[in-house]
Order: sequence, then C-alpha cells, then structure tokens
Amino acid sequence: MLDVRRLRLLCDLARLGTIAAVARSHTYTPSAVSQQLAALEREAGVPLLERTGRRVALTPAGVVLVRHAETVLAALEGAGAALAAARGEPAGPLRIGAFPTAVRTLLPAALVTLGLDHPALELMVTELDPVAMPEALRERRLDVALVNDYDIMPVEPGPTLDAVPLLEETVFLAMPSTGTDPGPDPVGDARHAAWIVGSPGTACHAVALQVCRTAGFSPLVRHHADDFAAVLALVAAGQGVSLVPQLATARPPAGVRLVPLATRRRTRVTYRKGAAADPAVAACVTALRASTEAYLGR
Repeated sequence: MLDVRRLRLLCDLARLGTIAAVARSHTYTPSAVSQQLAALEREAGVPLLERTGRRVALTPAGVVLVRHAETVLAALEGAGAALAAARGEPAGPLRIGAFPTAVRTLLPAALVTLGLDHPALELMVTELDPVAMPEALRERRLDVALVNDYDIMPVEPGPTLDAVPLLEETVFLAMPSTGTDPGPDPVGDARHAAWIVGSPGTACHAVALQVCRTAGFSPLVRHHADDFAAVLALVAAGQGVSLVPQLATARPPAGVRLVPLATRRRTRVTYRKGAAADPAVAACVTALRASTEAYLGR
C-alpha cells in the first residue's frame, strides 16, 4: 500500500523541482524528505527518482505515479468535503486568501454574509499577491483564494486546483490629467514616460512589463508601489503613469486621468480540487458572487 503522505511529497517534488524546496514547504529537513521518498520507492517496487549530481528527476514511473497521486489526493479532498457536508452546518476555520483590491472591495460584504448565515465558521483572511495563492492552497494554509490573472498573461490554476470565474474588469492607463490627450495607442504614447509598477516578482510588475513589450518598448521604471491608492497618488503628483484595474478606480484623486485599455483582469475563486462540495467552500463562493454583483451594481 502506498503511503498518502509520501505521495504528497512526490507530487510536491514534481511541482517544486528540488528536495530542498519540498523540505521548506513542509518544514522538514531535506534528509527527512529523501528518506520518505526512498520509502515510497520501496513501496512502489520501481525507481521513482533518478539522481544527476546533486539534483533529482522523476523517472517515467515517477511521472506516472504523480499523475495517479494527484487523482488520489483530489479524491481524498472530495471525501473530506462529503464528510463535512454530512455534518451539516459549516463550522470551524475557513481560511480565505485575497489580493489587496479584493480585500477592500469584494470581500467585506461577503464576510458579513458568511458571518450572519454561518456563525459557526471561523473566518480568517490573509492578504497575498496572486502569485502566492496557489502555493498557499496546496500547502493547506488557505482553503479558498481570490486569484487573478490578465488576458495578456493567462495563468492556469494547475492540476491540483479548481477555479470558478468571479469577475472580469477593465484595466486603465492612469496618467496625469495635465498631460496631452491620449491617442489611439495610449500605452505606446507613454513609451517615454516614467512608469510606476509593482514590486519585482508580483503579478502587477510582470503584467506592466508585458503590456509595454506588446506595445513595442521596455518601460522606464521610476517607482515601485504595490498599493493602488499609492500608485494613483504618485500619478496625481506627476511622477509617472501606471496600469490600474477597475476595482482600484472607484475614487481616483484629482489630477488623474484614466484611459481604458483592451487588457482585462480576470478574478477567480480557487480551491483545492475536490473541495467544491465542502459546505464552507460552497458558502464562500456563493457569498463572493453575491458581494461582487452588489459591488458592481448589477
């Protein structure tokens, strides 16, 4: 019989690439991870890993086992969801991850609804950049996450996660209102402007660079800011231009012109594969959909 915990380690190795990364993810030592994977190989009766110097790679048998292990882990998640449904009223911790603009706009009303309709839930919110959400879900630090991507840089949730669409919004070029009127290619017209972008490693940073590359130039990055209120304040002060999604544009400061672009930001509610039937997860999805509809005035 194959040990489920060891199967999870093998899946993590396939995703993260190194034993050291798997060890950090589980707060184990690399030696402990290696010992568990060696035990899994003995259980399987075939080599699962091949070592090249200090690195390891999956053998063909290892790749096959990872594919089946992902199905097993999703089935176990589904079993847990079915048991939670059998217990009736959702109760206990519900760990929700969200990016900053969603925390300020979509999430508060959803939390109020969840608190009123399901008082036995212990709601816990963590603000994270979207690029960090999938890892937090897989490591079970979150149960539900609001994750976004952009049509110009689509990101798939991966084989161990499921997602349902929540919102699609316009992305604007925020520019000082004292500048010249934008032409038919507002991003291209800003090729000589100073740019305000997110911190390196964030989704907003990557998307800003990609939007500019698509327009045929690399931006002159003058400022890094991750809070869109701060970004808009810098734009109003004449410090540059930036990309800002619709959720962050409800009350722009004076001195800012917002030019709609063709680029769209897409938000999904994401959770581990198999967890959709969990009453707490389902209630969270329902509440988020209702709060989104109310926020957009639909």
